Amino acid sequence: MAVDEKVLKQKQYVGEMVESLAAKGEVALREFRRLDQVSVDEIVREMALVALENHTLLAKMAFEETERGIYEDKVSKNMFATEMIYNSIRDLKTVGVISENEHEGTCEIAEPVGVIAGLVPVTNPSSTVIFKSLISLKTRNPIIFSFHPVSQNTGKLTAKLLRDAAIKAGAPENCIQWLETPTLEAINLLMKHPKVSLILATGGSTMVKAAYSSGKPAIGVGPGNVPCYIEKSADTKRAVNDLILSKTYDNGMICASEQAVIIDQEIYDDVKNEMLANNCYFLNKEEKQLLEKVAIKEEIGSLNPMIVGLSAGKIARMAGIGAPEDTKVLVAELQGVGPNEPLSCEKLSPILACYKVSSLKEGLTIAEETLEYSGLGHTASIHTENQAIVEMFAMRMRAGRILVNTPSAQGATGNVYNDFLPTLTLGCGTYGGNSVSQNVGAANLINIKKVAIRKSNPQVLRTPPQIYYKKNSIQALETIPNLSRVFIVTSPSSIKNGYVEKVLHYLKKRPDFVRYDVFSEVEPDPSIETVMRGAEQMSQVQPDVILALGGGSVLDAAKGMWLFYEHPEADFHKLKQKFMNPRKRVFQFPKLREKAKFIAIPTTSGTGSEVTSFAVISDKQNNIKYPISDPELLPDIAIIDPQFTMSVPKHITADTGMDVLTHALEAYVSVVANEFSDGPIIKAIQLVFEYLPKAYHNGQDEVAREKMHYASTIAGMSFNNAFLGINHSLAHALGSEFNIPHGRANAIFLPHVITFNAKKPTKFTPFAGYEHYIADKRYAELARMLGLPAKTTEEGVESLIQAIVHLANQLEMPLTVKDCGITKVDYDNKMNIMADHAYNDPDTNVNPRRPLMNELVDILRMAYSGI
Repeated sequence: MAVDEKVLKQKQYVGEMVESLAAKGEVALREFRRLDQVSVDEIVREMALVALENHTLLAKMAFEETERGIYEDKVSKNMFATEMIYNSIRDLKTVGVISENEHEGTCEIAEPVGVIAGLVPVTNPSSTVIFKSLISLKTRNPIIFSFHPVSQNTGKLTAKLLRDAAIKAGAPENCIQWLETPTLEAINLLMKHPKVSLILATGGSTMVKAAYSSGKPAIGVGPGNVPCYIEKSADTKRAVNDLILSKTYDNGMICASEQAVIIDQEIYDDVKNEMLANNCYFLNKEEKQLLEKVAIKEEIGSLNPMIVGLSAGKIARMAGIGAPEDTKVLVAELQGVGPNEPLSCEKLSPILACYKVSSLKEGLTIAEETLEYSGLGHTASIHTENQAIVEMFAMRMRAGRILVNTPSAQGATGNVYNDFLPTLTLGCGTYGGNSVSQNVGAANLINIKKVAIRKSNPQVLRTPPQIYYKKNSIQALETIPNLSRVFIVTSPSSIKNGYVEKVLHYLKKRPDFVRYDVFSEVEPDPSIETVMRGAEQMSQVQPDVILALGGGSVLDAAKGMWLFYEHPEADFHKLKQKFMNPRKRVFQFPKLREKAKFIAIPTTSGTGSEVTSFAVISDKQNNIKYPISDPELLPDIAIIDPQFTMSVPKHITADTGMDVLTHALEAYVSVVANEFSDGPIIKAIQLVFEYLPKAYHNGQDEVAREKMHYASTIAGMSFNNAFLGINHSLAHALGSEFNIPHGRANAIFLPHVITFNAKKPTKFTPFAGYEHYIADKRYAELARMLGLPAKTTEEGVESLIQAIVHLANQLEMPLTVKDCGITKVDYDNKMNIMADHAYNDPDTNVNPRRPLMNELVDILRMAYSGI
């Protein structure tokens, strides 16, 4: 009972101790947040001065208490932890706004990460406390230390000196604390305490793993089984000097010190003799076995902690090896890496594995194997004068630090031999099971809040460089420069109506005209197969001009042919992938105009393809229309000659005319609508309502045909820059499944889509330039522009819908899917497929309401029987 009561009291004491430390740390954190950068910098400066003033005292205490390492090296470690670390963080911004970018409209604000638990190893009992205290308080983080049991007194004195200096300079009272009784239970409670935000874990692998298993963010280190490859081109004297300098520093307790030296056979004797001349002792076979028994714990096959930081002479005496007292390093020549060679592990003492290798390949392999034997992610070192080998070594070694012609211990900790961040915590990344792979510093101990003001990305207006218009503007073909080898893409109707002959008439008047070829097999809703056939013919004749003469299908097919003519390797599957921004799309469109330029001559008044970057290509096998889009597809020249529309049949006049109206209406309410597109859209809508019925009822009305031709191009230019919406997405889906002409499908959906878009969205469409939902008001604006009743927004929307229905009735157009001869059973079976295709259509991206799938299904369902 007495024993149980004692254990219970001990647990209670430990729990209360940790709870008190964490609570005080939380108070200190709140107080720290009130300090500005000037105050923090003054606190850190005073801490550094106190550490500097006491660095020899603390070094002596660490040496005497731990009985490990070298006093003089501990002095320099404390100097490094004070001077080098302070210098690296002195001007670092860690409070408030730490960076601003007025051009991008962003700024970054530094915040403390919170109360930190700091684990301190026996290898660096004072320098680690100095280092972690400086970087923690520089970032306004209170820290609670857990010192190694063997170096308690050194840790406490170091922490107390720094704490008192910090408080005197204005830091919170409990800015630095420590566990008075660092039991395993206390450490685990501290690391898992809810008020502890981060663990800085430096120490043995068991403790680091515990930190990472605590459920808290942890910055830890891994073991450093560092290979050092001395390649045959190396300066051997310098390499040996660096090797001994590093390996003997504090008796090898720096985890970045070399653990294995790998030497090319061509220079092996020279390196060995140089090492012998500098008091390195090479073990014979029997001595190697004796050393293994002392240095390695046989039952676990890893380092015996009792020899860590002892001198080479002392370790030799413990092993019964007759090495001279002044031996600097004990060298064991090994044949491999791993459990069969116990001394190939990390040794943290002046014991060095040594390998003679017969080739670069073998040298790199041994170096890799050394890292993989409990050293991954840490450090790898090479001495060579061959830059190509440096690059090869760096690429192959899985280490966070690759050191070239440098003593590894001093090189890895930074600032002396290179520009690495000075540190006493060396992250090993995921290779070593750590969260970071770099040298850890103050920047790892701040949370950065990024503030970004709203901004709109620039929009660009794209139109063909030249647009010829008016009746007989086709004669421009006589004077447009550089038309010698022309490939005409058209349809049978353009040949039948004499349009191709008219084009050839003006081409043949040119002095530079050489030849022409005609592809007249374009069908309505052109397929990818048609596109590829045309591209193949182009590749055979190598035109320098592609002239598309026809309706939207012809123009779209010609654009596709142009693309595959110039880039036969292009993948249509990738070209049709959706994107949100053409400048950021995953698959970059290939550059065009390397072989040919593109002239578009529309013969119908509908798609506007002659002035857009769009083309719709059909997958007939899967019944899907794919809108492909990129600025590269924009024609170079458009010729808008209304004479080519005089023979267009009534039903096509109606279908294409309603397509024009849909283009204009969708572009006007798009989230990308802009001042440059609004004016032309209004004009296009006016022209449609006034002249489309006239063109429909009297196809020979030249004025009506001309005005509708212009309306088509104007709307095309507008939606090329403001884009479309779900009306087109749904029409693409319906047209693919049931072969309903595109303009007719648009007309069927138009009343339902306006009704849908004019209601408050279930989901808003994201676009920085679209500040709030205004589609309903935009529809009402158009109604007022047309002189329709619009005293309220709701009345304006309804008036616009009724005007569209009236226009469609004038054109004798069906306004339901049912009236197109589609059975309800067939339609219902395809409804979900069509909704899916519509949702994934690129036109959906800029609709003023972001539709849900069920909402698209509802629109499809209503479209079957109509309003």
